[in-house]
Amino acid sequence: MQILVVRNNSNPQAVDASMLLVAYLGEQGIRALVADSASLGNDQGRAAIRAQLPEVLDMAVVLGGDGTVLHTVHLLNNRQVPILPVNFGRLGFLANADDNGLIPLVAEALAGELTAERRSVLSLDVACEGEPDPYGEGAEEVPYPQIVTEEDYAASVDPNAAFVGGTMMPPDKFGVNLRGMAGIRRFIALNEIAITRGALGRIIELSLGISGTHVARMRGDGLVVSTATGSTAYALSAGGPLISPRFGGMVAVPLAPHTLRSRAIVTDTSDVIEITFDDTEDYRDATLFVDGEIVPFERSLQKIYVQVAPFPVTLLRANGASFYERISHDFFGE
Repeated sequence: MQILVVRNNSNPQAVDASMLLVAYLGEQGIRALVADSASLGNDQGRAAIRAQLPEVLDMAVVLGGDGTVLHTVHLLNNRQVPILPVNFGRLGFLANADDNGLIPLVAEALAGELTAERRSVLSLDVACEGEPDPYGEGAEEVPYPQIVTEEDYAASVDPNAAFVGGTMMPPDKFGVNLRGMAGIRRFIALNEIAITRGALGRIIELSLGISGTHVARMRGDGLVVSTATGSTAYALSAGGPLISPRFGGMVAVPLAPHTLRSRAIVTDTSDVIEITFDDTEDYRDATLFVDGEIVPFERSLQKIYVQVAPFPVTLLRANGASFYERISHDFFGE
């Protein structure tokens, strides 16, 4: 058995807990691999670590807050590895408390005694200016632009390199996902994607469609598309609803819309959200964020498709407060 331990190495308690956990796993004959959160803050670091992971991982134990959980999800990408998050951060809404101790909690996970929560994940396809629409007319005849594969990207990353995809970015720079600059056009998100104003700060204009039906033309700061998991994050701050994690659809929430008639929209599980930037002057300033990370591209955004991915993320949960009890306490102060 092999277990990945991801720790928030800026938290001394998480570091101490990781050493205790590695010693315990060794006594059980389990191989532990340790990754520091400082190495996971952008996709360069994650790609370098991802290339070193064994083919088989039985579980990932995350010692940190929600941000460390998100980094771990992106490290594992679409690998179906159950994640046991233990809160060593601030809010830690995704993580378990370690009230009874870390080792008993991990022992319960190894014995299969924890609840497996399957959380929906977003899959988004991006087409930039001058690229074919991946779902448009003639898409089958025109290959969808995937300049490099995930495997090629991981193999090409040098964690000490100053340049990746033609852009200088130190490997310790947090919150930057450079796969867009490398030609990757497909991404995943556990919480949300956000399309926002660019560096010039002008409002952006976009068209929102759902499953082939035009819904609205929006002007404002942008749009957040979230999963139920992400409904307690950026989407909540933008005025979106709190949604049970058992819900499998998406929620689209406008950001500071320049209208009094704007509303959040909750979709079905099978729906596809279509976001189009068809005004050159506006869409040049649109910026894409995936789970809080900025994704730069070499060309302007033109079309984004968002749908629920065919694979979930599995979070292991100890028996404790329900989702509704937690939001009552954390968000309503009850």
